Amino acid sequence: MRALRRRFVAAAAAAATVLVTAVSTVPVAVAATAEDGIHVVDGRLVEGDGSDLVLRGINHAHTWYPQQTQALAGIKATGANSARVVLSSGDRWTRTSPSEVGSIVDSCTTNRLVCMLEVHDTTGYGEPQYAPGSITLDRAVDYWETLYPTLAGSEDRVLVNIGNEPFGNDAATNARWASDTSAAIQRLRQIGYENTIVVDAPNWGQDWQHIMRDQAGTVFAADPDRNTVFSVHMYGVYGQASTVTSYLEHFVAAGLPIVVGEFGDTHSDGDVAEAAILSETRRLGLGYLGWSWSGNGEGVEYLDIVHDFDASRPTAWGQRLIDGQDGIRQTSQEASVFGDGTDPTDPTDPTDPTDPTDGSCTATLVVEQAWTSGYQGQVTVRVGDEAVTSWQASWALPAGGGVSQAWHGIVSTSGSTATVTNESWNGSVAAGGTVTFGFTGSGAAPTAAPAVTCSAS
Repeated sequence: MRALRRRFVAAAAAAATVLVTAVSTVPVAVAATAEDGIHVVDGRLVEGDGSDLVLRGINHAHTWYPQQTQALAGIKATGANSARVVLSSGDRWTRTSPSEVGSIVDSCTTNRLVCMLEVHDTTGYGEPQYAPGSITLDRAVDYWETLYPTLAGSEDRVLVNIGNEPFGNDAATNARWASDTSAAIQRLRQIGYENTIVVDAPNWGQDWQHIMRDQAGTVFAADPDRNTVFSVHMYGVYGQASTVTSYLEHFVAAGLPIVVGEFGDTHSDGDVAEAAILSETRRLGLGYLGWSWSGNGEGVEYLDIVHDFDASRPTAWGQRLIDGQDGIRQTSQEASVFGDGTDPTDPTDPTDPTDPTDGSCTATLVVEQAWTSGYQGQVTVRVGDEAVTSWQASWALPAGGGVSQAWHGIVSTSGSTATVTNESWNGSVAAGGTVTFGFTGSGAAPTAAPAVTCSAS
């Protein structure tokens, strides 16, 4: 496993090839202090308005390719709602300066992407024979401290991933995973960070020894804001669907937030059960970010999602991730912090729902895109003055039309009426809060946005 974690390329300042790895139970149901931003509630990642934030994104190796300024726009064009961006503290690669980080965040915002920033210099700490020069999490926090003036106030759109794969397979080093990670989180809070913090697993991110799985509750409780998310990287260790399911279900059952921070469809350490990763994250309402946009080398070029940073030229892996079953385009929902992006003068593109008049909920439908034989829609449900634990929305389909699939909701049709009910994980909505679901319709798109009836309890 250790030697096989070698993948990636390219020095930013020189033309030399470099080594990079690719590859994120005592829950407390308390929201973060910065509740107007992204935070954790009951083991789930939510936005300031209470709506679920299910990451659907792509990794981008900015620190080796700072000239690829169009990358985030290309990632957005896939339908992604987020991007994980590689930074360097300057210990192993060219330092990403605060002004450069500010530009990255601005670009994420312009492209309506939630931005997960990670420091890559920690990769494989404890195994210098495979990752010479790797730094500790504490050293990474030194770098985050220099970025705080740039990132303060970004809690609604930036996640802080302390360090990429900060522990390899060395037993003595891995024994410190929980204590070192907890200390790094507490230092970030002392500095002033109110952002959601993301922490990577040991074992080069894959946690095959279940160190993170078994100690995540202790680390979560160490965060005074209770606003930490755990990230597992799924490569060859996750070659069986059952392994994917059992790992993710453990966190869900424990009420602890988990995302798949990196994964591919194959790797040098074995085949990857990518279909299970995609389907199980959808079923459980968990986030994922595929590795990586472009620029992989040293024999793992197959992990590129597009050829040569060209968004119009997806690879086989990119086609699977972006347009395949349970992929980005099918399941991604844009973060509510960026608004609904609609035009109130367009009757097929209504503004946000008005406040419910019956104390239960209201809903509106937006046709987001259409093609010859189908269309994609999104429905926003807004509850009234009381929190609810379940909801459903119904609307009339165009003549001869149907609904072929839905995400973030369970769809059924009866005659010309489609009905979507909540999944097990998104039925609870706070008073005044919203939840959204998407669907693919067959047949012609409606010429005007259909009225949606909504009920909740």
